[in-house]
Amino acid sequence: MNTLKTLDKVVELAEQRRDAALAAMAQLEREMKVAQDQMDQLESYAREAQQRWAARSGGTIDPAVLGHQRQFIQKIDHAIGFQRSVLASRQDQIDRQLAVVQAAERDLAGLRRYTDRKRQHLAVQAQRQEQKQTDEMAMGIYLRQRPGGPSPSGRLPT
Repeated sequence: MNTLKTLDKVVELAEQRRDAALAAMAQLEREMKVAQDQMDQLESYAREAQQRWAARSGGTIDPAVLGHQRQFIQKIDHAIGFQRSVLASRQDQIDRQLAVVQAAERDLAGLRRYTDRKRQHLAVQAQRQEQKQTDEMAMGIYLRQRPGGPSPSGRLPT
């Protein structure tokens, strides 16, 4: 039974490892969502700026305003590029964590299967031991109740 207690503890530790991996994965997915929301917001700013610029393009434009507009668009483009790298980095982290989660799930499933097989093996052994004891007890009762009693050698007469 100590073996089963040890195996149950190992399975419990594997479950904790899997749960920790899943929690880390959930955190990474939340961070990815925040990063994607930021990207969407930057892209929205860029679209709005382009639309405002397109609406003004019909008349004369002060060169200073044109310069500020270009700088603004460049900064937004730079921020979008940076955010793309953040998204790619987050996706890489998620992919690596997914591999960790899958490995933890695989290990846990293997440990559970092994524990189940061990439990079944021990149950079969216990059943066989019980059957052996029952057979020996029945043989003893049979020999004591037999009219001739047991032979001096302890063997059944032939």
